Amino acid sequence: MREFSVPPIVTVGDAANLTDPVWDNAAAAPGAVQFVRPAPAGASRVDVTCREFRDEVVAVARGLVAAGVDPGDRVALMSRTRYEWTLLDYAIWAAGAVTVPIYETSSAEQAAWILADSGAVAVAVESDAHAALVTGVRERLPELRHVWQIERGGVDEIVALGASVDPAEVERRRKAVQAGDIATIIYTSGTTGRPKGCVLTHRNMYADIANAVPVLPNLFGPGASTLLFLPLAHAFARLIQIGAVQARATMAHCADPKNLVAELQEFRPTFVLSVPRVFEKVYNGARQKAEAEGKGAIFERAERVAIAYSEALETADGPGVALRVQHAVFDKLVYRKLRAALGGRCRDAISGGAPLGARLGHFFRGIGVTVCEGYGLTETSPAATANLPGATKIGTVGRPLPGVTIRIEDDGEVLIAGDLIFRGYWKNEAASAEALTSDGWFRTGDLGRLDNDGFLSITGRKKEIIVTAGGKNVAPAVLEDQVRAHHLVSQCLVVGDRQPFIAALVTIDEEALPKWLAARDLPADTPVARLCEDEALRAEIQRAVDQANQSVSKAEAIKVFRILPRDFAEATGELTPSLKVKRQVVHKAYESEIADIYRV
Repeated sequence: MREFSVPPIVTVGDAANLTDPVWDNAAAAPGAVQFVRPAPAGASRVDVTCREFRDEVVAVARGLVAAGVDPGDRVALMSRTRYEWTLLDYAIWAAGAVTVPIYETSSAEQAAWILADSGAVAVAVESDAHAALVTGVRERLPELRHVWQIERGGVDEIVALGASVDPAEVERRRKAVQAGDIATIIYTSGTTGRPKGCVLTHRNMYADIANAVPVLPNLFGPGASTLLFLPLAHAFARLIQIGAVQARATMAHCADPKNLVAELQEFRPTFVLSVPRVFEKVYNGARQKAEAEGKGAIFERAERVAIAYSEALETADGPGVALRVQHAVFDKLVYRKLRAALGGRCRDAISGGAPLGARLGHFFRGIGVTVCEGYGLTETSPAATANLPGATKIGTVGRPLPGVTIRIEDDGEVLIAGDLIFRGYWKNEAASAEALTSDGWFRTGDLGRLDNDGFLSITGRKKEIIVTAGGKNVAPAVLEDQVRAHHLVSQCLVVGDRQPFIAALVTIDEEALPKWLAARDLPADTPVARLCEDEALRAEIQRAVDQANQSVSKAEAIKVFRILPRDFAEATGELTPSLKVKRQVVHKAYESEIADIYRV
């Protein structure tokens, strides 16, 4: 199949904008709990009702008006995921302005580029470090007039500014915002160069979430709640934020991933949003704990049963009696404990940003947590496809969401059309023309295929295809995902363009390493640099490579691998803030290691 389309459920009117659900909720269910936020002085969390949230949005928007933020002005946000991020986001929209997210881990150079390129007139930062960062580049930002710091009462400061502003001015501005107006400029991760600003309108994001909520009742149904811990600077997390408001689900924020387990236990969400790496860590952590307690064999058996049970759910007959009995036994012994780690009520999760892989997908569904894998890019607002209740094929990224059409070009590239497609790149007509066809299709740069039922599978990136010296085309993602599934592997980067064979650079997961060292009576602080040629460690990685090679032909298989002395990091420029590997940076950093692989 070359094209598959799903008609929209909701069509966004010209006068609609993303603040409408906030006002609708305050009118229809003023006492419903919309958010749960930390209380002052570190006390337990407090509820924020729909009416209270609307009133807080108005108060902050009045302050922005008083500060001279005009309709269409850009206001930047640089903070971890916290309640104030969401409050400021909606207040910026209510004032008629445009939100420009900046990852809280961004460097001074990255932040300066985004602030200057967007022409931001104000920025709300979180910490002293963020404030110092902006101060250090302030002379390069002639349009920046205000810097507010959340941790030093910045939100209260904004509210105080607006004390004399008539709330009717906010209502006037809010109602003046049209669906076609810009809601946000989200700068891409920049894996191949300087980040580009994706211009998303209110219609783009509203159409995306309004059509997703009705087909995801398991996520956004009555009583739904989620703990958001991914960066809100990422379009994926932002979509869940506006989805929670759209569906009147209850949402809490987790600013520090180190506190995630404790906060999951306290908040007990019904669904979570994450990236595959987090699901991998949950699985690997459980497996390692079982092995350390001498229960490795039980866990392996429980894993096989979970995967078999999930696979059987996709057959006409479903799981047989014997499999159901085994599954029930392991549910009491193993699966229940794994669900408890997510708070005990979580039965659904959303995974995006990278391929999850069929093995993990089946494992989690088998233990009672269905992971809905979807697909999209910042330029698609971002969700374009998803596996849905009653329409799931693990290993695919699902069918198009309502209102979306997917087309596969002759060269395998995935094209997307619909109201969710961005307007273009901010002040970059050349890049916009390259990404958008004359009739409005977005060229994703991803390679994929549609099956006869309309389910999309992503097979690689168009620009990342490796062509060996023998002329074999190799999609590195297939191999990399499989190698990364090993509990000791953090990252894998496949190389071999114009070379006689395929090879790989592998980094070790520093959180998983200490248990492996302890099992071999080695000091817990043994650095990876001293283990790169260790026979036992290389044997572990070889098993991961052998497993990955089973999914490809001999010509595509990894023949040689190198264990690197350290992991890739955002601080060294090898990872984007959303944890994607910057291939060009890694290739340059390890140029000699790659050359050594192919040295005759």
